[in-house]
Amino acid sequence: MQLSPSRICLLAALALAAAATVCGQTRGVVRNAHGDPIPSATVADVAGNTLAVSGSDGIFALSHPPRQIAVTAPHYVTAVVTITPDQSLNIILRQPLETVVVTAYRSALGSSDSPASTRVLDTQQLQQAASPSLDGKLRDIPGFTLFRRSISLVANPTTEGVSLRGLGSTAASRSLVVLDDIPLNDPYGGWIHWEELPELSIHSVEIVRGGASDLYGSSAIGGVISVIPARPQTSGLQILTSGGSESTLDDGALATAKQGPWSALASGGLIATDGYTLIAPNLRGPIDQPSNVHAQNGLAEVERMLPGDGRVFVRSNVLNEIRHNGTPAQWNATRLWRGAAGADWRDFALRLYGDDEHYRQTFSSIAADRASEKLTRFVFDPADELGAALRWHRPIGAHALVLTGADTHDVRAEDSEQLFTGAGGFLSTSARQRQTGVWGEALLTPANWTVSGSARVDHFSNFNAQQFSSSAAAVQLPDFSETVFDPRLGLVRRLTPSVAWNASAFRAYRAPTENELYRTGQVGQQVTEPNPNLRSERATGWETGFQADFRRYGSSVRASYFWTQVNRPITALTLNVTPTSELLQRENLGQIESRGVSLDYALQPVSWIGIEGGYQFANATVTNFAPEPQLIGNWIPQVARNMATSQVRLTRARIGVLSAQGQLTGRQFDDDANAYLLHSYFRLDASAEHNFGRHIVAFASGENIFDRLIEVGKTPLLTLGTPRVARVGIRIDFGE
Repeated sequence: MQLSPSRICLLAALALAAAATVCGQTRGVVRNAHGDPIPSATVADVAGNTLAVSGSDGIFALSHPPRQIAVTAPHYVTAVVTITPDQSLNIILRQPLETVVVTAYRSALGSSDSPASTRVLDTQQLQQAASPSLDGKLRDIPGFTLFRRSISLVANPTTEGVSLRGLGSTAASRSLVVLDDIPLNDPYGGWIHWEELPELSIHSVEIVRGGASDLYGSSAIGGVISVIPARPQTSGLQILTSGGSESTLDDGALATAKQGPWSALASGGLIATDGYTLIAPNLRGPIDQPSNVHAQNGLAEVERMLPGDGRVFVRSNVLNEIRHNGTPAQWNATRLWRGAAGADWRDFALRLYGDDEHYRQTFSSIAADRASEKLTRFVFDPADELGAALRWHRPIGAHALVLTGADTHDVRAEDSEQLFTGAGGFLSTSARQRQTGVWGEALLTPANWTVSGSARVDHFSNFNAQQFSSSAAAVQLPDFSETVFDPRLGLVRRLTPSVAWNASAFRAYRAPTENELYRTGQVGQQVTEPNPNLRSERATGWETGFQADFRRYGSSVRASYFWTQVNRPITALTLNVTPTSELLQRENLGQIESRGVSLDYALQPVSWIGIEGGYQFANATVTNFAPEPQLIGNWIPQVARNMATSQVRLTRARIGVLSAQGQLTGRQFDDDANAYLLHSYFRLDASAEHNFGRHIVAFASGENIFDRLIEVGKTPLLTLGTPRVARVGIRIDFGE
């Protein structure tokens, strides 16, 4: 194997650093992500006192090193490093948006070489976000929303599906969320349990926008959100505790242990709030009370390393939560257990997983004066899921990589309802769903090109659907199955070392969930009836754009034009509206289309100032529906045409970190008929943190600090978003 001159220099520098450590000094090398040395980098202690400056070869020396150092250089992100005695330091400084990400192509590519539009939130960004919930942290990504504008801490689970690329969502998400390649979308309803994972168990989150069914199958129409779990690399203990207004609590702990090839991790958390009343003040009645959540979660993992950097692991996590949905009689509760085992060895990756969920919910009818309510239904929805996935990859020469895989998962679920209106009685519907797919991908990197081609064949089936009721004989509901082919082609051309052009085209699909097929849903006084005749959504899309990294100025920008057309989209069509109630039914609409532009940018003008943000314009409309042509041209519900985010972060070792995050969302509609307008809003969040010694960080945060009125929905009564919320807390870290 031949070594390049830069590699030879780097190895020599590391050898010199190791030799110096033996001689009683701690030395290190500072370099960038490409392996080049960074001269004149400043090495300081946590109080901001300069200890050393790197030379032209990137090497520095410390005679009496502290436990932690901060390494800074103009136009690079500051790195805080913990020093281990008798070990040399190999420090990599990164520029804004310069990171190696695992994209929807399931292969590690630098962001400039990826055809997909990708954003990454690392550990630091997740910690410094003002919101304690994961979906609140992800709102810094332009275009990311839940079905409605409210955060998951006060939202009904059936409104917690993800919308990306202006495609909207319903009860189900049109984007897929995975943890270590294992899907986290609810097996029965397709929504996301955003409080499922302990906060400290999440290392980072990668958001890939654009269809990815070619590799992941159903639900990846708008994109894939990959949650990267923390791994037990060393022994240590982290503790997080915070509290604030609206009786908001966010507590967690993470313990790791490592001994030889074995390591283990255990994490738990509590996130809760007494919440606030969603109904607008002028519409409230005696029956209205705050919507809220009280959730507990836990995760445990044991891992054993194998020769050649392989590993085997087993992992389990649990979520237990209860939510009050705005009136005394309306609540829901979820208990969800997941288990997973897997192996990464040489060219193979194997995942086996399963989950067991018990979901309960009550519904009521509310009097017009909102002075009383009557319980109408109690719903119990148990669901079980089993799945497996196998992946193989093999490099071919120096410029090619081949990947292939197969996966399957099976869901058995039931909707059991106790009825309290009319003659009463019960209604029970059960069914099974199974998806099996095989996929392959080829990745070529000749000269300045990156070419990727992939395709997947899925067979989806919905079967054994039966319905029982106290007033009628058992009914066998129709079975159906579909075979879907989803290809994708991606191209990247590096025009210069700093500028790259990219383009991709794809097909994608989403199968209907059992919740959409068989269960009547309700949010407030908006009732949505199921439809057992639904069929899968089919999407076609493409996008093109460029990414530029201006290292001299510490800035990066990525711009894209996107177009996605969805045939047979599952939506909720309005059947009947009164001043205090609304009746809808799920239907396959004819066609919707979302086209627009997205922009991501990052600036690092000096080492202690970082600016990141983005903008999305999405013209998302109905383009075809023969039964109701008056809907053609209407906006897709709950999709704003304009969304912008910006974050400014100030970092000084002596002071700490100050961060401000702004979100601007344009007007949108809450219904298919575009009768209910939701006005635009601007929201400003802020956070600050300061180190007290080596182990303790104190922080404070504020959400919606100007207390702006945010219109969330009209169901048909106006509901509002998060008011001003303040929170303070500490993080304690006794690990490396």
